Amino acid sequence: MNHWDDKFKDDTYLYGEEANQFVKEQFQDKGKGSIACFAEGEGRNAVYLAQLGYDVATFDYSKEGLKKTEKLAEKFNVHVETNLKDLTVEEAVDKAQFDNAVMIFGHVEEDKQQVLFNNMIQSVKAEGKIYCELYAKAQIDYGTGGPKDISMLYDLRDVKKYCESNDVNIIELAEKEVIRHEGDKHNGKCRVIQGILEKQ
Repeated sequence: MNHWDDKFKDDTYLYGEEANQFVKEQFQDKGKGSIACFAEGEGRNAVYLAQLGYDVATFDYSKEGLKKTEKLAEKFNVHVETNLKDLTVEEAVDKAQFDNAVMIFGHVEEDKQQVLFNNMIQSVKAEGKIYCELYAKAQIDYGTGGPKDISMLYDLRDVKKYCESNDVNIIELAEKEVIRHEGDKHNGKCRVIQGILEKQ
């Protein structure tokens, strides 16, 4: 059992059942097409997007998280495809198969973040969009959520490099302070990096 399986094995949804606010801001209306949710954990964003009408596939390293995704999808009477993948391995996901991709937080060690971004960006078709909200390294001082290991948080300059090493146009990429109330684990002001990219 890996670290995430241990975290997710309880019946409680650690980050709640409601989608992340950034996801809800970007996807408000009924839609169509395919969306990949990377490092999706317990499935809250995937289920929300499926409720809007999208064909959603999730990718995560935790079997327990994927089980909870399927359970949440069943509760809300939608279908979400779940895939057990180590996203820190190159080419873990087939290229150019989704219209959009979403990643919220995606906590991995700093030396694996580039590969995670490669997999996410390369999974999207040309002219598709990639959306992400990540905890910035400054979040370590807020204490309102996220890893206590600063190497698993993100630096804006590094994220820009991860993007520029792939074929994307950066529409928006900024570090900002927001308020998040998500289950028991994310509560209060926090420092995040938000990105919207377009695949070339």
